[in-house]
Amino acid sequence: MTTPAPKLTVVTLGVRDVAASARFYEALGFVRKVRSTGDEIAFFEAGGVVLALWDWDKLAEDSVISSQPRPQTFRGATLAWNCATPTEVDAAFEKAMAAGAKLLRRPEKTEYGGYRGYFSDPDGHAWEVVQAPGFAFTDDGRLILPD
Repeated sequence: MTTPAPKLTVVTLGVRDVAASARFYEALGFVRKVRSTGDEIAFFEAGGVVLALWDWDKLAEDSVISSQPRPQTFRGATLAWNCATPTEVDAAFEKAMAAGAKLLRRPEKTEYGGYRGYFSDPDGHAWEVVQAPGFAFTDDGRLILPD
């Protein structure tokens, strides 16, 4: 039996209210799919990866990890929305703010020559909106990492 190559296909976020979180991500511009699940779980096209939203406690139970206590500090992970220019970063960041995101760090130049800001979604999942030097995109918007 051949082991398949590893690939990230889905990121599932535990949320308090699937319907409310789905509205937030739709307001950001993510396209919801598989609506047959109703508000039990929400799936979104996310540029070659699927973003899923599921009830926090059900996700914890499914992964056999305790759901309590819920973290009130940094969770050890961020999600990233890479952009081609600082102007795109600003536009994406403003869209997130208009959708109800919480401001974590306004976009600014980085020490490595990029440009980034941070926001969190309604459940505290941190997002970085970033333009990184040397990163490029395919015609359909997927990120190309330099060698």
